[in-house]
Amino acid sequence: MSKKYKLILASNSPRRKELLAGLGIPFEVRTLQDIDESYPADLPVDQVALYISGKKADAYRATLAPDELVITADTVVIVGKEILGKPVDEADATRMLRLISGRTHQVTTGVCMLTTSAERRFAVTTDVTFKPLSDDEIHYYITHYKPFDKAGAYGIQEWIGYVGVTSLKGSYYNVMGLPVQRIYETIRQLDI
Repeated sequence: MSKKYKLILASNSPRRKELLAGLGIPFEVRTLQDIDESYPADLPVDQVALYISGKKADAYRATLAPDELVITADTVVIVGKEILGKPVDEADATRMLRLISGRTHQVTTGVCMLTTSAERRFAVTTDVTFKPLSDDEIHYYITHYKPFDKAGAYGIQEWIGYVGVTSLKGSYYNVMGLPVQRIYETIRQLDI
């Protein structure tokens, strides 16, 4: 689809690779090491993912050729005013899953699409509601799926999503880590 640009996905995430591949657009994966993903403590939680995806894109700015378009993304899970990152261990994953149990939380993905001559930044938010999860369900999921590489300690496309998610308002693919519909539309706009 993209005639002007070679697409570059700046992510090692297998889910993001799978989602972008679903658009049927050729792309390559290019990653840089040690990109600073910190953010100011007073930054509103709903702006954190966009801020970090912008920092990631800035790290690629000097490496881009005129015919390349890099896509960076960052996904955060927000419960109230708290951002749930990737759990550090089983106890942390259990805490996070108990926190989202029986309530609605937000998943926000910030995306930056950068060329040498244009830049588009946007964030997509999806509301996800979980049923009350039992301790047995939480333990089963953590033991069998080891969600230590996932923000909020869960993957919606895994067992916990099948049995726990009662409603979704917004993009399912955003919850997986990449709002592909919005990316598709942005690529079309950049190619005009």
